[in-house]
Amino acid sequence: MTPNVIEEVLLLRAEIAAAAARLIAQDGADYNTAKRKAARQILGDTQPPLNLLPDNAQIEAEVRIYQSLFHADSQPARLFRLRTLAVDIMEGLAAFHPFLTGAVLNGTAGPHDDIHLQLFADSAKEVEIFLLNRNLQIDISETPHFKGPRYDPVETVSFMWHKEGVHAALYELDDLRGAVKARGDGKPVRADIAAVRALLVNSTHDNTNDKPDHE
Repeated sequence: MTPNVIEEVLLLRAEIAAAAARLIAQDGADYNTAKRKAARQILGDTQPPLNLLPDNAQIEAEVRIYQSLFHADSQPARLFRLRTLAVDIMEGLAAFHPFLTGAVLNGTAGPHDDIHLQLFADSAKEVEIFLLNRNLQIDISETPHFKGPRYDPVETVSFMWHKEGVHAALYELDDLRGAVKARGDGKPVRADIAAVRALLVNSTHDNTNDKPDHE
């Protein structure tokens, strides 16, 4: 590709990423849906080549920019609430090796985001019975396996906790071995309860440092 074509591709990719970020922040769309809708908004019905679509890391960066511009006064408190509830839930589900994933982990969670967990158990039924015995009304769906499309989707239970949605993908215990890998950019894909507690402590510390000194 010529330099002009490369520059045009990069600009279009950035435009699609920014449009996808708006859909995620404003409507709570998932990344794949937002990416497809954003591409249609900008390119029409033309099927875009794969190299034109931004990756999730680029979209996530645009979500952070959007949140800092439009939700700077409310997003940190929203994130703190969701992470606090996540710790509460994970403590109750400690027997199933809970990990936090998604926007609540990466720090981009806004008003439309739910709490996403991954649990590891001998069977999905074991988790479902555990939740039902605690009088939680659950819905069951499927989530793509974190190992990729070659693996079958996993059962996912959804329920409400303190008026917030929770979605827990149910993996087999053997999948735990593959659950500790970081993303390509080094950021964690999932975090155990100790790591989420550390995020809360750090955010509290940051907020304290942000307060002006009294004269």
